[in-house]
Amino acid sequence: MCVVYVAGLFLSTLDMTIVNVALPTIGHAFDLPVTAVNAVSISYLVSLAVSVPASGWLGDRFGGKRTLLTAVAVFTAGSALCGMATGLTQLVLFRVIQGAGGGMLASVGMAMLLRTFAPHERVRASALLSIANGLAPTMGPVLGGILVTKVSWRAIFYVNVPVGLFAVAFGLLCLRDQPARPAERFDLSGFLLAASGFGLLMYSVSVGPLQGWGTPPVVAALVCGVLLVAAMAAVELRVHTPMIDIRLLRDRLFASGTAVMTVESVTLLGALFTLTLYLQNQRHMSPMMAGLTTFPEALGVVTGSQLASRLLYRKLRPRRHLMAGAGGTSLTIAVMALVLPADTSLGLVVSLLFCMGLTVGLVFVGTQSASFATVTSVSSGRASTLFNVGRRLGGASGVAVAATVLVTAGAGRTPGPSGYRAAFLTLAAINLLGLYAATRVSDREAASTIPPFGDNPTMKEEEPQK
Repeated sequence: MCVVYVAGLFLSTLDMTIVNVALPTIGHAFDLPVTAVNAVSISYLVSLAVSVPASGWLGDRFGGKRTLLTAVAVFTAGSALCGMATGLTQLVLFRVIQGAGGGMLASVGMAMLLRTFAPHERVRASALLSIANGLAPTMGPVLGGILVTKVSWRAIFYVNVPVGLFAVAFGLLCLRDQPARPAERFDLSGFLLAASGFGLLMYSVSVGPLQGWGTPPVVAALVCGVLLVAAMAAVELRVHTPMIDIRLLRDRLFASGTAVMTVESVTLLGALFTLTLYLQNQRHMSPMMAGLTTFPEALGVVTGSQLASRLLYRKLRPRRHLMAGAGGTSLTIAVMALVLPADTSLGLVVSLLFCMGLTVGLVFVGTQSASFATVTSVSSGRASTLFNVGRRLGGASGVAVAATVLVTAGAGRTPGPSGYRAAFLTLAAINLLGLYAATRVSDREAASTIPPFGDNPTMKEEEPQK
């Protein structure tokens, strides 16, 4: 189960960043300006946002295994088609297909994981998922730079094909099927409102920093997106089997965990975007070297997730564990604001990146473990949909926030030290909202997710006396 899900999640997350490095090359190949080729990235993000709402229903209706493997196959086919595209229109269309597969697999795979693993086993499973969430965003620029430089821009899409084919073959042979649940009426109104609302919001936060937040298309998309999401919330509260079950947010534990994850996604993607620009503009690194320099952040995520799953989640309990992760992230980024814009040593940059990744890893494991403790198996599909909507929109919003602050505070297209300092401080302040949400997590409600002491031999001596 984890092999297929982690492989698919890794690829779909990787494609959010790997293409950015290749945009100038793609523009040159099609004899188009980079501003036009940005549609290659934006179309993928919008497609993700549009496809996520229906993913929970599809998994319940057709069974987890069938839906997950179909999602991976669609993503893989979209990747192969992107590599064969002969023009921008074709490439954008095929990126939409990619995004549709990526959006489905994230929610369906998480729902399958929740139904496969007992609550106290989810901590270890979440540590594996953190590999995809932590490594993929950082590896994207590195791998993209290598492939574009040494092979071709088409290789950034073809590289997904063998991994996707392996995941489908492995899943067909080894993945245990989860039976389809009783068919529920497809909530067409909820899907249309959610897909259009989330799609317009993703479009506006992706295009806003590029075209300006005051331009008519961006304002129209943002306003319409907000209105459609508000209408969706009003409609879904009246539907017996909603596509987006807003009522799940009445569960304080689930709502708090989802809020922490959403805010952390804003901070992580925004900080990585700011750091990459800082290394290229202030340190004059190539895109590939900047990507290699940020790679310690991914190592920090892996280290933090392992510490969380093996020791800290059990020792600190969910509430303090999430507070430590969210608070540590804000502190690390605030320190970046003070030291990075200056001509500081590269060793300090790498150390701060590793520390940021470490704290982010704690949050990833904590939210994915604790958030669903009080969610029933029947509701897990719709809960994972809500959780992933927050994560996807949060990541895109983080880049938009960072880009906007950099341009505004930097007073120009090329931000100076004051712009980077303002961006880091803004992200650190936003992440405090995640720290507040973590204080609302109840250890009592999340107690079932804490592994018993007998699960880890090194912890047996600390088991309480009966």
